[in-house]
Amino acid sequence: MQKNILVVEDDASLADWICDYLSEHDFQVTQANRGDIAVELIRSDNPDLVLLDIMLPQKDGFEVCREVREFYSNPILMMTACSEEADEVLGLELGANDYVNKPVKPRILLARIKALLRRMDTTAPTSSLRVFGDLKLDARSKSVFLKGDAITFSSNEFEVLWLLALGAGKVISRTQLVSQLRGIEYDGFDRSVDVSISRIRKKLQDDPSNPRKIKTIRSKGYLFAEDAWGDA
Repeated sequence: MQKNILVVEDDASLADWICDYLSEHDFQVTQANRGDIAVELIRSDNPDLVLLDIMLPQKDGFEVCREVREFYSNPILMMTACSEEADEVLGLELGANDYVNKPVKPRILLARIKALLRRMDTTAPTSSLRVFGDLKLDARSKSVFLKGDAITFSSNEFEVLWLLALGAGKVISRTQLVSQLRGIEYDGFDRSVDVSISRIRKKLQDDPSNPRKIKTIRSKGYLFAEDAWGDA
């Protein structure tokens, strides 16, 4: 089955080029040139992936990302013409899964899209449930429950949490996380994992100044504490 990608870009020539390129690689493509229209299409069509520019009329990419993360859990790949780290971090904090810089390089764009979709299509493990005291994770539905209450997670946040939970009690390095989540080598500067973990801690009521549930192990990575989630 063809994957449906929504391309949100107000530069008509760039949008047409991207749509043609993705169509040639067997994707079904929908196009929007305004942020408000993008929100409507994401809500109605639930595309498999959104390729989202930052600079848009009506609503910019940051506003779109913030709004749709209330109901949309599939990957969002942001495009930015800026090389400013702050823009990339803000996009990730708002729920984007990854980003590409303009001018867009076709092979890199295609690789990032395929990597994100491949992660979505990965078959759930034989045991798709993990329970740690008051915390319950379901990999098939990508659901998170804390003390019986459902917590909304983006697909990227869930994948980070799931990988940490699979290695509960062990230190998972940034290199391992970036490699598995983004399909690229960690360059020492990538902030995507750190941003995701910051959001996860907030949602799971883990004190960021003294985290007990998802610990930072200096110069090594992160550790998911098995015994910090209340009574089983």
